[in-house]
Formats: sequence, structure tokens, C-alpha cells
Amino acid sequence: MAVDHLVLAAPELGAGVELVARATGVRPVAGGAHPGLGTRNALMGLGEGTYLEVIGPDPEQPEPDGARPFLVDALDAPRLVTYACRPDDLDASVAAARAAGVNLGEPRWMSRARPDGVELRWRLTPPDMLMFDGLVPFLIDWGGTASPAASAPGGCRLTGLRAWHPRPEAVRAALATLGVALEVQQADTPALAATLDTPNGPVELR
Repeated sequence: MAVDHLVLAAPELGAGVELVARATGVRPVAGGAHPGLGTRNALMGLGEGTYLEVIGPDPEQPEPDGARPFLVDALDAPRLVTYACRPDDLDASVAAARAAGVNLGEPRWMSRARPDGVELRWRLTPPDMLMFDGLVPFLIDWGGTASPAASAPGGCRLTGLRAWHPRPEAVRAALATLGVALEVQQADTPALAATLDTPNGPVELR
């Protein structure tokens, strides 16, 4: 199952953008706001239909009814929190995972407008579940909408993704139900790390 995008969340969107720009030499560009969720994002291509989403609070939106997704309200510094995978058949993948004991939640529609006014629509499993601390991905289907990877600035490429967790065997078992290949090692603290080829050379984002 292909990695669709990585999610780097930040307590302030500009701080996340600056961290990525300094590290990689490529500046993520404005993506758009997520109405009702209190967030907005910036995007950067990672090659082969994959991209990086930097997400943070949107000061132009009112406070949402609940917590913002991706732990945005709980973070004190930008970090990689999870990733999305793109199955061939979203509903079939969700059903197969549920049958194997992994409940990804019910897929739902979302949308946002790009800065040029073009509306993007997609379906995804609830990203706020952050199964196994975000090491089990949420799933996404862009349908007839072009993936943001097609228009995000290039120059970087995802070359590796690895993780750590106190219960690595349980994480591996959940990933196996989805057909997701991810190296998971034993550690006291959960973590996700992406290795990128960038204009600044090899970079690891955590």
C-alpha cells in the first residue's frame, strides 16, 4: 500500500514550515484551511505521488468545538505525528482490517479550497484516531480529485520511513492487516522518522 503523505503537526503553522524549509532547503507552500477543524496546512512534494503535509492552527477560524486533529493543541514543538496510505479500494481495505480485528473507523468525506480557489474533495478514515500513537496509518482516497502531490513544490524525495514503539509486535500485526511495510523497533517512547533526499542532502524528520 503506497504512502500518500506524511503529517508534521505544529503548534503554529509557520514554525513547522520554517523547520522543514531550514532542514530540506525547500519551503512548503500554502495548501488551504480545513473548515470547522480550526486548522490549515502547507505542502511539499516527496516524489512518486507522495507529499508532506505541515498542519497547524488556523487563526482565521473560530475555535473548533473539540480538539484540533493530529495533536495540534497538545504539541509544544513541530513533529511528525502520523502518515496516510492510499489503498486501491478504501472500503475493501477498511472491511478487511476490521475483519482482522483492526478498526480504522468509518471513512468520511472532507474538502478544502486551494489558494487558487480549486476545491479538493477526498475520503479518509478518521485521522484523529492515531492508532498505536500514529504508527498505523489512516487511509485516504482522492477519487476524481488530483492529489496535492501533483502541485506541491518538488526537490525532495521520501527514501525511508521507520518507527519505534513500546509494543512493536502489536504494531507490526496491525500493519500486516493493511499490507503496510514499516520497520518498527522496540523503544520506551513512540516515534516516527522519515528519511528524505533533499537539496541540503539526506535529512531525517521526526
